[in-house]
Amino acid sequence: MKRTQKNDNYQVTKLDEVDLVCFSHLRWNFVYQRPQHLMNRVAKERRVFFVEEPIIDSGPVRWEIKHPSDRLWIATPHLTDKLSKEDSHAAHIELIDELLASNNISQFIAWYYTPMAMGYSYHLKPAVTVYDCMDELSAFNGAHPRMLEYENELLDKADLVFTGGLSLYESKKERHRNVHAFPSSIEKEHFGKARNTTQDPVDQLHIPHPRIGFFGVIDERSDLDLISGVAAARPEWHLMLIGPVVKIDPNSLPQAPNIHYLGQKTYDELPTYLAGWDVAMLPFALNRSTQFISPTKTPEYLAGGTPVVSTPIRDVVHPYGDEGLVHIAADVESFVTACERALSSDWDRNAWLKKVDAFLSNNSWDYTYTRMMQLIESELYAGSSFDNKYSSKNAGPTGITASALQSIPLELDPVQIDLPSNSGPSGVFDYLIVGAGFAGSVLAERLASGSGKRVLLIDRRNHIGGNAYDHYNEDGLLIHKYGPHIFHTNSREVFEYLGMFTEWRQYEHHVLASVDGQLLPIPINLDTINRLYGLNLTSQDLPKFYESVAEPRDPVRTSEDVVISKVGRELYEKFFRNYTRKQWDLDPSQLDAQVTARVPVRFNRDNRYFTDTYQSMPLYGYTRMFERMLEHPNIKVMLNTDYREVVNYVRFREMIFTGPVDEYFNFIYGKLPYRSLNFKFETLNKEWYQPEAVVNFPNEHLYTRVTEFKHLTGQEHPKTTIVYEYPCAEGDPYYPIPRPENAELYKQYQKLAASTPGVHFAGRLGTYKYYNMDQVVAQALTLYSKIAGVREGQATRTNTPHYLPVSLPRSAEPVK
Repeated sequence: MKRTQKNDNYQVTKLDEVDLVCFSHLRWNFVYQRPQHLMNRVAKERRVFFVEEPIIDSGPVRWEIKHPSDRLWIATPHLTDKLSKEDSHAAHIELIDELLASNNISQFIAWYYTPMAMGYSYHLKPAVTVYDCMDELSAFNGAHPRMLEYENELLDKADLVFTGGLSLYESKKERHRNVHAFPSSIEKEHFGKARNTTQDPVDQLHIPHPRIGFFGVIDERSDLDLISGVAAARPEWHLMLIGPVVKIDPNSLPQAPNIHYLGQKTYDELPTYLAGWDVAMLPFALNRSTQFISPTKTPEYLAGGTPVVSTPIRDVVHPYGDEGLVHIAADVESFVTACERALSSDWDRNAWLKKVDAFLSNNSWDYTYTRMMQLIESELYAGSSFDNKYSSKNAGPTGITASALQSIPLELDPVQIDLPSNSGPSGVFDYLIVGAGFAGSVLAERLASGSGKRVLLIDRRNHIGGNAYDHYNEDGLLIHKYGPHIFHTNSREVFEYLGMFTEWRQYEHHVLASVDGQLLPIPINLDTINRLYGLNLTSQDLPKFYESVAEPRDPVRTSEDVVISKVGRELYEKFFRNYTRKQWDLDPSQLDAQVTARVPVRFNRDNRYFTDTYQSMPLYGYTRMFERMLEHPNIKVMLNTDYREVVNYVRFREMIFTGPVDEYFNFIYGKLPYRSLNFKFETLNKEWYQPEAVVNFPNEHLYTRVTEFKHLTGQEHPKTTIVYEYPCAEGDPYYPIPRPENAELYKQYQKLAASTPGVHFAGRLGTYKYYNMDQVVAQALTLYSKIAGVREGQATRTNTPHYLPVSLPRSAEPVK
């Protein structure tokens, strides 16, 4: 976001002007792993000072500085062995201050990999403090006795905590208010080279097959007895071990003719070695030092297309073992058996590779870095833009208190305009846009900012934002007036476009269904089945269970066919049938298959409602985002206005209509049918009402679901607001009813729309289709590109990209 926010006391620096100081326990040139992946990406945008742990030698106190790239400095402090412990500590602090002063580091992000750095950096005052906990260092052999003490201090100081795996997340989430799991990521293209490489490195070339390989640090986490046992059990196999030997006696390493230690290799060399292996292994011991590890090499092996066998490390078992991507084995005998299975030819390697690629498709260091920086930017904005009493130390999950959220000034003041004097020198608007929801607002912004057009935006409601409008109720709680709106998308274009107008709050949506007196995860997954029926199935058992209850339907025509063919009649009755009846006032057997065709059936414990790549909520709400979008001087906004009241009095060249397409043509062929909603809001004098944001009621009650907004907004407040949703036939049009006769009726209006010169139809209502929010944005960006390309050749805006046609993102959200 290239924006500077101001208040009376403070000017917030742009994020890309803030330096980053990283304190690491790992040497930069040791093994290329998480710090290097992330800091190299950071250094493309800002200065990075990577501060290593000190070296004690006989020389003077000094810095050793290396400068491997334009914005990256590796800083290694040298402390002399001639000083006392106290004087050495004081000298270390002076070195840190000298580093900052000599490089003009004033506002900076402090990024910690080691809590031990608190001992010499506690006095610093960074704009944002990040603790990226990639390992449980206190569990390692030789851990400093004050490690846990320093970690407590770091947790107290940190604004954000990232963890290198799900196990670490579980161990830290109760110790800090703002913890986010970022498990091992992958440079898929880099390790994917192993799939197409045939040339063996020289030191591996003459070693016979089959080869069972490992690359990584060989240390206290390595199960040396397992390695020795496998080598002895299968002397015809050759075990390849690549990497440095650290913190253990090299003489303790098992020796055998079929065990080969090839030493440390560069990151660039690893795919070439991996290409020559028949199986990759993760021979980790099960001890304190491996309790919380999430090996980066797991996805790296898989990206190389190599079968993997691992000991039962928790973050490998879940999810890789659960998904059938990695063989899990606990002892020598089972490890040998698993390797034999991986080496055999009686398994479908192509099917496995497809599963691997699907699993890794959304796992990248680029995405991890982007999400981390979004969270940091949110903290930077929140910590700088408001009075100190709103600082992240006193705030809830977003770093902002309820009163701080309310204090954010409105940037847009829609006013009644004096037509047509505000339309420009010629008194003519280039575009009249009807509807200030996502479609209309995106098009208004693009045309004004991207092409310099003068736009009049009209809405019959008294607010912008359409159905995504949110506001503060009388108790100061941020609520969505038209029901919950949860943003998720697989489109990077859409996410980055909206990111120009909002900071994001990470949020993954979870939904429970009230069934048989229990609150069960929906979509149906392993936990749903086990809790509903009192079973103890595993993810390997679940496909057989679904197969045993499913009722094949051929052809699949209706929503009922879709669900019953996946999960059978009983689950259909419990979770889907009555919910659909309430929602549509039709039985699923009367609705097109598309209504439930995208309802997923999970084979694991994944209880996320959506699986999209980008899942976030606008940090300050949707209305704030729309205000920023529409603050361009070329955009004039009229509210409380039906376009028909002014269309004959406004001079404009073209119109974009996002209202109901049948209404535009005066219902000449009849009304297109919609389902609507009534909402019943309640504010309760308690902090929380339900365990998740949304609870569905597929059977009992007239309402379909209950939403508690604080889960969505992250707002801190002693009270909470919930809303009950009651589907109905009359009211604002929400959901086009997906039946064949309605599709045919729309086709008639579609022909009229296509033949109407000077008018473009967009959005859910303008195209009679239930789009998710991201799909509406994508459609609007595509329409803009079409308009700009045809009319002008290319857009003229210089500080944002010209958007080429964006394909509608595939969304995981079921059509409602």
